[in-house]
Amino acid sequence: MLDEIVASRDAAGAALTAEVDAVIEAANAMSDRFRAGGRLLAFGRGEAAADAAHVAVEFTHPVIVGKRALPALCLGGEPALLGMWGRPQDIAVGICPATGDLAAARSLGLLTVALTANEEFPEADHVLCARCADPLVAREIHITVYHLLWELVHVFQEAA
Repeated sequence: MLDEIVASRDAAGAALTAEVDAVIEAANAMSDRFRAGGRLLAFGRGEAAADAAHVAVEFTHPVIVGKRALPALCLGGEPALLGMWGRPQDIAVGICPATGDLAAARSLGLLTVALTANEEFPEADHVLCARCADPLVAREIHITVYHLLWELVHVFQEAA
């Protein structure tokens, strides 16, 4: 059993390396939106709502001295709020979104980013897939991905 868990984690980690270009592209697009005055609006379904809160805190309260605070809000488990709060220059980040969750955001012109477990998500501009059926391993990959997004957004911000 433990060997299966380790193998699942190793496979998901290796799959993340194959997603590196997608992570870089998403971070660059997010950086452009922040430069245009946009905000990050994060939400998550079920347990992923806690991750959405973590994402918002990471961007608004950087732990590395000298990194700029960027505007971010957590919508909890309420993606329907995207239609009320979202502006065209904003970024919607959905962690484990359901079909339709990003539709309103996309129709308003928001940049849409979906962190999924093992699903493609055609309604998002950027899909960052954990490539793992185990929800706990997928969550570990998502945590790694949103920390990478935070770091890369700041790299792009500083390079501008």
